[in-house]
Amino acid sequence: MSPVVDAHLVVDRGTFRLDLPLRIEAGEVVALLGPNGAGKTTALRALAGLQPLDAGHLALAGRPVDRPDERLWTPPEHRPIGVVFQDHLLFPHLNARDNVAFGPRRHGADRRAARRLADDWLHRVGLGDHSRRKPRQLSGGQAQRVALARALAVDPVLLLLDEPLAALDARTRLDTRAELHRHLGDHSGATLLVTHDPLDALVLADRLVIVEDGRVVQDGDAATITAQPRTDYVARLVGLNLYRGTADGHTVRVDDRFVLAVAEALHGEAFVAFPPSAVALHPHRPDGSPRNTWPAVIAGLQRHGDNLRVQLDGPIAVAADVTPAAASHLDLVPGRSVWAAVKATETRAYPA
Repeated sequence: MSPVVDAHLVVDRGTFRLDLPLRIEAGEVVALLGPNGAGKTTALRALAGLQPLDAGHLALAGRPVDRPDERLWTPPEHRPIGVVFQDHLLFPHLNARDNVAFGPRRHGADRRAARRLADDWLHRVGLGDHSRRKPRQLSGGQAQRVALARALAVDPVLLLLDEPLAALDARTRLDTRAELHRHLGDHSGATLLVTHDPLDALVLADRLVIVEDGRVVQDGDAATITAQPRTDYVARLVGLNLYRGTADGHTVRVDDRFVLAVAEALHGEAFVAFPPSAVALHPHRPDGSPRNTWPAVIAGLQRHGDNLRVQLDGPIAVAADVTPAAASHLDLVPGRSVWAAVKATETRAYPA
């Protein structure tokens, strides 16, 4: 059975090229993540029909909608898609019911049928008693739920979510994320979520596609990607320190000056990853069980949840998490020299 989305998105924009193979199955939610300028927005615009492909192809539910080699291109209004934007983009002059009814009306439903469908969707998203309110009378979370109802009311083959929670405050974001997760679980089509937020991706998506410089660098489920990041961006995304080097048994030489002891036995090019919580800081060189130890200098400190995230310079740059009490006891300030230690058993090594 062919996927709902079968695409190879190739778009040239000056010196930048997006070259993104993408397949999404029915009922699957895929999160597209990457740093600024990676090509996420270009990919979304290409799927929506706002940016024609320069090469490659795009088929939705087996129907070709963009094939440059055959001079085939389908405009946005004729693609079976629904879009939820970061800033809602509701029609300000229409109430919630008529905003949701707009899509079905454009697809040929009469006014009465479209409004019945809109009322049903507003009830599903918990806004049945807000149908006559204009967008300005809705909170940010309510407006985003109306936007979601509007997108789903056309029964789209592909639902595109463009940073749908980014404009919401923390509390509203939490509630709306839970609501969105429920509705995505009921959506029978394909969903692509474009986001910068790893938590949104981990909670909402079945699979993550990471893009950098217009190309896929990792593609897989959350457990696989968080366990084995393959680029610095992905490591930061999932909160790990990551190094690449040459393995020889239970050691990985990161550069000419520094070797890490690891639990796994490997040979050849390898990655080593460990969380900031695995890094212990000491005022003097520690004794005790075998472990990796090295001198470091504190480059910066910042709040990170209930702890402090300490950035260290030295033979390797590393992030360490310490409690405020430990930071006070060690008198951690930028420029202070410390010793860092990581047990080999707390590292994770895998082939590059």
